[in-house]
Amino acid sequence: MVAFALAALFFLAFCVSVRNDRRLFRNAVLLGLTFCTLSFALLLQIAALPGWAATAVMLLVFAVPTLGTLALGVFLLANGVTMVRKEGRSPGNLLSLAAGAAVLTLAALVLTLMDRGSHLLDSVLAGLVLLVAYVSFVFLCFLAYAYLYGRIRVRGDVDYVVVLGAGLIGGETVPPLLASRLRKGLQIHETQLARGGRPPLLLCSGGKGDDEKVPEARAMADWLLAHGVPEEHLRLEDRSRTTEENLAFSQTVMAQEHPGYRCVVVTNNFHAFRAAMMARKARVNGQVLGSPTARYFWPSATIREFAAVFWEHRAVNLSICGAIAAGTAVLAAAG
Repeated sequence: MVAFALAALFFLAFCVSVRNDRRLFRNAVLLGLTFCTLSFALLLQIAALPGWAATAVMLLVFAVPTLGTLALGVFLLANGVTMVRKEGRSPGNLLSLAAGAAVLTLAALVLTLMDRGSHLLDSVLAGLVLLVAYVSFVFLCFLAYAYLYGRIRVRGDVDYVVVLGAGLIGGETVPPLLASRLRKGLQIHETQLARGGRPPLLLCSGGKGDDEKVPEARAMADWLLAHGVPEEHLRLEDRSRTTEENLAFSQTVMAQEHPGYRCVVVTNNFHAFRAAMMARKARVNGQVLGSPTARYFWPSATIREFAAVFWEHRAVNLSICGAIAAGTAVLAAAG
C-alpha cells in the first residue's frame, strides 16, 4: 500500500488546489502526476496480481500509450489535411498536420535506428525520446484538465456574462465561431431568467481591428439585439485588441458598475482553460465557459493554445528541456 501513498498525496494536492482556484495550470500538472505515480504503483504490484489482472495492467501502462500515440499521429495527419482543405494553408492551420508528421517520424526513427551499435546514436535517440516524452506529458496534462475544466456548470445567479470577441467577416459580420460564443452567452442569460433569477447583463468585449469597419463589441451587440435581448441588458467594452485586454478592460467595466460582481466569461471550448488562466491574472471574479467548435477545427486550435501555455511557463519548461539536452550531451560524450 506504500506504493500508492505518493499517488494519493498528489491527488490530495490536486483536490486542494482545485478547491482554492480552478484556473491554475498547476492543477493540470498535479492531475498528470497523480496518474503517473498511480501507474508506477500498479506496476510494482504486478507480481501479486492474478494473471489476467497483471496482463491488463501491462496493457494499460505500456500498450495503450504506444498504440494510442501511433493512432494520434494518423488522426492528426488526417485532421491536418481536412483543416487545410477547409481553412487554407496559414501557419496556424498547419499545426495539426505538422504534429501528426512529427509523431510518426519520431516513431519511425526510433524503430529503425535503435540498437544499431552506436552509442552516440542511441544517446541522441534517448534524449530525443525524453524531450518528446516531457512535452507530451505536459500536453496530456493540459488536455485532460482542460476537458475537466470544460465540464464546469454555472451555479447560482451571475451579474454579467462576458462574451469575448473574435474577428468579423468583411469587417462587420459576426462569423460562425463568434456566433457560437454569443449563443452560449444568450443561453446562460435565458436560463437565469427562466429560473426566476435577476437578468444578467451581457457584456460584449472586443475593439475595432485595423481591417474592421465597426468594433467587434458593436457587431456582437447587434447580433444579440436581433435575437431578442433587450438593449438595457447589454454592455459594451469596445477598446480591447487581445484576450488579455478583453479581460482586463471588462474587469474594469464590471468593477466600476458593480464592485461585488460575479460573472462568467464565454469563449470557445478550445480556448476556455487558457482564458481562465488569463482571467485569474486579470482578477476577474468568475469562471470561463466554452462554446462548441467545429470538430475539424479543434485539434489545431488546441495545439496552438497548448503552445501558448507552454511558452507562458517557459522558465520551468525550457529549464527541464535544457537539463534533458545537457544530460544527453554528457551521456553521448561518455561513450
